[in-house]
Amino acid sequence: MRAWRAGPAAAAAVAMVAACAGPRTGRVAPAPEAAADRAAEALLAHGAAAWNRGDLDGFVSDYAFDATFVTKDSVIHGRPAIRARYAPRFAPGAVRDSLSFQDLEVDALGPDVLNAIAYYVLQRGDSVVARGPTSLVMRRIGGRWFIVHDHSS
Repeated sequence: MRAWRAGPAAAAAVAMVAACAGPRTGRVAPAPEAAADRAAEALLAHGAAAWNRGDLDGFVSDYAFDATFVTKDSVIHGRPAIRARYAPRFAPGAVRDSLSFQDLEVDALGPDVLNAIAYYVLQRGDSVVARGPTSLVMRRIGGRWFIVHDHSS
């Protein structure tokens, strides 16, 4: 289940885009919320795929170089430090459960900034070994979306 929540400003923006569709073309630009959903879904899918194939560098490539990662017991600054935190899980012989995300909710905070809330799920076979909330601020930098702030519990 995915939910989209938009405030009055977002609703007004959607109405304005729809009203501006030229009668000659009859085409309307995609609604901002649909584009935001797709961007967040794509970034999460990329990260989960990299995690599940054991690609640490691919997984952390979704974080901006100066990203912040907040856990229950620490605040980690920068992609290199985030990489170091995850590296033991990717070491040969390490247990790294399968990663997926559920119940994604996306709020567009601006044209190039999203807030995504979801549940991460780690599974070993048919058993869920961990599930918890994650809140991600995503920013489009140079045409690509990155995680700039990750708070996972």
